[in-house]
Amino acid sequence: MKLKQKEMKKIMVAVLALGLLSSGCKVFQKTSKNDEPATETMQDNTKVFSVPGTKSEVRENPTSDRMYEEVEKPVRVQAESFSFDQKEDQAKNENKSFFVIIGSFSSNANANRYKQELIPQGFSPIVLHSETGYYRVCVNSYTDEAAARARVHQIRNDFPQYADTWLLIKK
Repeated sequence: MKLKQKEMKKIMVAVLALGLLSSGCKVFQKTSKNDEPATETMQDNTKVFSVPGTKSEVRENPTSDRMYEEVEKPVRVQAESFSFDQKEDQAKNENKSFFVIIGSFSSNANANRYKQELIPQGFSPIVLHSETGYYRVCVNSYTDEAAARARVHQIRNDFPQYADTWLLIKK
């Protein structure tokens, strides 16, 4: 008999706990007189603030806005001394100060192999041996920095695989 009373007490405690837990739950709340579920309305507690702003302008062609323009990656610039790999390249480019670099290698053989890959794509590459020990593959040289930067951007746009093209300034 005592066993049944203990079991009954456990059942009663469980039912009471379940009743307390469910009383706080919206699913078990009673519905209002209109048979709509009882829900809290946020309208009573919601405050709306309006901030006076400037008159916004709607444009006919939003693609012309600056926010839609593609921002070009800045041109990396590095100044260093170098020598020309071949004498005829030196004769053609010794008076120029800005060189468009499309590749850089620690091995002269790799630089020359890359140079040969660029020729069928319309480039006229030359190899420069930098003071840092690297062999730079140059595709254009200029006396004017603006023209050199424009060429870097043109290569990046026309040849996405050469997006890391940069500008070398002769020391």
